[in-house]
Order: sequence, then C-alpha cells, then structure tokens
Amino acid sequence: MRFVSGDSRPAISRLGLPARLGAALCLGAVALGLSGCGKKQSAAPPTPQVGVITLSPTPVARTTDLPGRTTAYTISEVIPQVSGIILKRLFVEGSAVTVGQQLYQIDPATYQATYDADMATLARDQAAQAAAQAQAERDKPLAAAQAISQQTYDNDVAAAREAAANVAAAKAAVEQARINLQYTKVLSPISGTIGASSVTQGALVTADQATPLTIVTQLDPIYVDLNESSTTWLRLKQEMEAGQLDRSGENAAKVTLTLEDGSTYSLPGRLQFSAVNVDPSTGTVLVRALFPNPQHLLLPGMYVHAELAEGIDKGALLVPEQAVSHNTAGEATVLVVDDKNIASLRVITTSGNLGNDWIVSSGLQAGERVVVDGLMNATVGQAVTPVDETASFAARPSVQP
Repeated sequence: MRFVSGDSRPAISRLGLPARLGAALCLGAVALGLSGCGKKQSAAPPTPQVGVITLSPTPVARTTDLPGRTTAYTISEVIPQVSGIILKRLFVEGSAVTVGQQLYQIDPATYQATYDADMATLARDQAAQAAAQAQAERDKPLAAAQAISQQTYDNDVAAAREAAANVAAAKAAVEQARINLQYTKVLSPISGTIGASSVTQGALVTADQATPLTIVTQLDPIYVDLNESSTTWLRLKQEMEAGQLDRSGENAAKVTLTLEDGSTYSLPGRLQFSAVNVDPSTGTVLVRALFPNPQHLLLPGMYVHAELAEGIDKGALLVPEQAVSHNTAGEATVLVVDDKNIASLRVITTSGNLGNDWIVSSGLQAGERVVVDGLMNATVGQAVTPVDETASFAARPSVQP
C-alpha cells in the first residue's frame, strides 16, 4: 500500500463536522425558534404613548391690549385780556392752584383812571336826567291847561328820555371799565397744576396775545386715548350680536394700564366713550378711558399700554401653551388625535392668552383631543396610545396674566 503525500482525508473538515451535518443542525435550530443562524428578525415598534386633553367650552373674560397716550382731563392757557406791565407774579411754578386764584397783577393805573372817569360821567348824566325829568313833570299840567305849547312839553319829554339814555350808556361804560380793571388781576380759570411762567415782572403783555402767560392742567382724573383697529371693533360687534360675547355689567368697561417702565398702574380706569368715525389714515377707532390720578403719576403725553375688557366669551377653547408649536410659516399648530387614535397636525388661530393657556379662536372644536405630553414621540399620520390628562390639567395652578 502506498501513501500519497498531502491531506487526502474525507471532508470531516477543518470545521470539525461534515458540511451536510452543519446545514442540518442550522435547519433544526430554525425549526426550534432559535436564533444565531442567518439574519436576525426585528420586532414591530410599540405604539407611542401621548398625553391628551379633551377640549370643552370655558367662559373667559376677553381682553385686548391697545397702545395709547395720556391726555389731560382739563387744560387751560392763561392769556391776558388787557394790556399792561406785569407788576407781580403770585404763584410758584409747578404748584397746585385753585379756580379763581390770582396768578399775576397787571398795572391797573390806567384802568383805574378810566373807571373813575366813567363813574364821574355817570354821576353827571344822572344829574342831568333828574333835571330833565323834573322839567317834564312840571310842564305836564301846564301843557294840559294850554299855558304852554304842546311842542314845548314834547321837547321836555324827549330831553328826559335822552338823559335816561345817557345814564344807561354811562352805566355800561362804568361796567366795562370795572371789568377791565378786574382783568388786571389775572385769575386761574381752573383748579390744577400750574406750569412755567413765560413772563417775568416788568414784562409788557397785550390783550389776547398768542403766547399764554402760563398753562394750568388738571391731572386728576386723566384721560387715556387708545386706538382700536376697525376690524377688531367690527368683530366685537358681530360677536355680541351673535350672542358669542356678553358685554354687560361694570366689568365690561374696566381698563388697566401698563406704564412705560413695564410696571402696572395700581388704579383701574373706566371706558368713557368710543368715537363714531374711523380714522382713514390709520384705520382705527378712538377709545377714551378715564383714570383716577391722585398722586399725579400719570402725566399728559405718556405712552402706555392698556388692557381693555371686551366682554365674556361664553364658549372659549383653552389649549395649554406647551401643546402649541409653530410651523415654518409662523402659524400656530397643535397635534390632534382622532377617534381612531391617529395623530394629525392642525393649524389654529389664537386671540390671546389666559395664564398658561392660549385662547383658540379658530381651528379646533369642542370635544377634540389635543396632545399635551409626548409631542416628540408622536408622528403625524401614525397611531398613538392616548392617555387622558384633562383632569390633571384642569386642576393645575394657573399663572394669571
């Protein structure tokens, strides 16, 4: 027997088992449900779990933020009504003055002289009237007895009437002189806070001049003029007529202010009136509110933000802020779960916020389910496992605006 060099052993293999035996073992493992032979099989992913709330109508006080400016309740420019030299200034600039308080003294010398002269003229005319009246009374019986001519008596009566007219004219002149003399005392026309004086002692002022001597402003109360868009005004009217918005009671007219530094003005105001015309240049309607201002914190011309109570929205839908996202167009969106537990994206419109919630004006209906938790787990168009969190969200503390 010869031996041939090289490995001529049967294929018991370098693997340690015959090839057909290895294949048989692998098939048996598959039949028994074992892994390790061939590719692994992947299991279907579980349905993602999300928290949802069911929307229900909630009465909400509707408010609108409007920019505005403060306006003086009453303002008066003090202008001299007679000409002359200022002898005295009788007030402290920036102080409070009352109606009728004297502010300036104009030199009264010429007006006093005119008054005295008119008084003398009045006295002379009154004496002449008395003489003419007496003459007419004496000649009356003589005319009746035809002791004098009728013409003479008629002249006496006319002279008496002319004397009476002269007295009336003299009285009017005296009154005018008295008024002018009084006007030399420049009085405050209103109560309020007085501003800077434009003249000093020794200045010459003229009657009805264009430049006021000073300005008196009443600061308590004070107006706030707001501009509301005509489209918002029209929407409010339509909602009230449709019964969607109640505007009754004192709260409907309540207005609160935010000042220029971001602080809130402590005293609420009341809506006074709304203009009946739309400004064609801005498309807005003037809304005026009245605020108490005892500390004079509000000054005319200040820029403020006002929150105007529009009314009660009886069917408002509230969505938590965490449920609202925005798409690439900047539109507000939410995820809605339908009755088949399929998530879909919905574009909504909001009309403001109340605490931690957005007030939804369009895009959602009562009874729909909105995703509030697990937004990152849900995929639009895919099924989800909803967990109702309506009760827990309703009981959470709300941070009021």
